[in-house]
Amino acid sequence: QAYLSYSNVAALAQLAAKPGWEITRTLDDIKIWTLEEGDVLSFKVEMQVKIPSPLAFSLLSDFTLRQEWDKHFQTCEVLQAVSEEEKIYYVTSPPRRGHRPKDFVILVSGRQPCKPREPYTVAVRSVTLRAVPPSPQFSRSEILCAGFQIHRKSSSSCTVCYFNQVTSGVMPYLAANLAGSSKSIEDTALECIKFLE
Repeated sequence: QAYLSYSNVAALAQLAAKPGWEITRTLDDIKIWTLEEGDVLSFKVEMQVKIPSPLAFSLLSDFTLRQEWDKHFQTCEVLQAVSEEEKIYYVTSPPRRGHRPKDFVILVSGRQPCKPREPYTVAVRSVTLRAVPPSPQFSRSEILCAGFQIHRKSSSSCTVCYFNQVTSGVMPYLAANLAGSSKSIEDTALECIKFLE
């Protein structure tokens, strides 16, 4: 358990620090980057938010609030509160035409900064729980590495970076049509900013 939590947070920090991110879209308060490595596509969404970073961290680390702004989350329940900083959630996403709805079992690890310049971190990855085997009505999906880094800008504003690493199989609509998907990413980011502020 401790190893999983550590590797969850470390994987997100490594993804954030990778060279080769290419900016694909810039709006007023949102920038979208992508990074392609073989059949793995990662994207990063940077959002400027006018609330203090500790507040953004507490709102973004509670995944039961996620369906208020992210339409990819239909339901989200806490399966296990592992510790103050770690929770395991069961998430379902709405069905898409011709596809079964997806479900996920994810570990969410929240970390406050140890040093002043470090970001708040909310790291996400899929885990396997014997108590929640795959069910025939859902297509069990995997999140390799995802989450948020929240950087303080001032006492009343912060930069929220959302990362997600997907294999081309997990989100066929993402890999097949990056232009269309950046619209969906953009809409979700705008909803996220609206929710936070």
